[in-house]
Amino acid sequence: MATIPVGVEENFGAGDDGGKGQFVRVIVADTQAIFRAGLRKVFALEDDIRVVGQAETMAQTQSAAAKFTADVLIFEAALTPNPVEAVAEMLRQNPKLRVVVVTPGADEELTLDLFRRGAHGIVSREVEPKLLVECLRKVVAGETWLDPQGVRWVMEAYRNQTNRPAGARPKVQLTPKETLIVSCVTQGMKNKEIALRVGTTEQVVKNYLRKVYDKLGVADRLELALYCLNHHVVDNTKVPPLPAPAENGAANAAAAGASGSIASSASGSVSAVGTDSSGKLS
Repeated sequence: MATIPVGVEENFGAGDDGGKGQFVRVIVADTQAIFRAGLRKVFALEDDIRVVGQAETMAQTQSAAAKFTADVLIFEAALTPNPVEAVAEMLRQNPKLRVVVVTPGADEELTLDLFRRGAHGIVSREVEPKLLVECLRKVVAGETWLDPQGVRWVMEAYRNQTNRPAGARPKVQLTPKETLIVSCVTQGMKNKEIALRVGTTEQVVKNYLRKVYDKLGVADRLELALYCLNHHVVDNTKVPPLPAPAENGAANAAAAGASGSIASSASGSVSAVGTDSSGKLS
């Protein structure tokens, strides 16, 4: 069968959102034309999602990612014999792109490897359309999406780290500022609240977190929190209170009430991972 070239979908116009970034722009990369067509129909019903490109081979996927401005790549694992390396390479080449991997079924090793290498979401091919739509919105907002089984696999993998020999992972020294920010993360705070508490900006917080991820060899906030709790990285670190409300007191109060995806308890265990019946990490 002749291949279908990568193309811009007819229902997408570059000026539809007035350049305000209101749409979630999606590239669908899948070997099956019927699956791609089904996703286009699902997304056509949503006011905030637009398919901007499609691909059915790995080469077309790379071309689409380079050619089109997209927020999310829906990537079928079967596109390549080594989807883990393919995802890692796509993210290296397109650091702003969020990648949601479609797997053929439950696979613990594949899920953990994809998660470690930076996949922002992992869904089964049998995922309900409404959950896939919510997945796209969440990953664009900076969150991670796993189903309940995936969450259990991730948590179990990092609990098992405590059983490894002491020399299995080198001890990493964090700076006082890094330790403070990491402590805020383990208590479930978002970047905005962390910035308020430590007296800096959200962008500076993001920069610090990227450095910490590299130091510790973790991929995101969940891995960071699990690593720090298991290795007692931030024990006894005191988080500063929010600054006293001024003219923007309402905004500060709102930040103080913000809930995060991960919380730590006094016993050193993860007391909340942000999962619900939909199977997402919130």
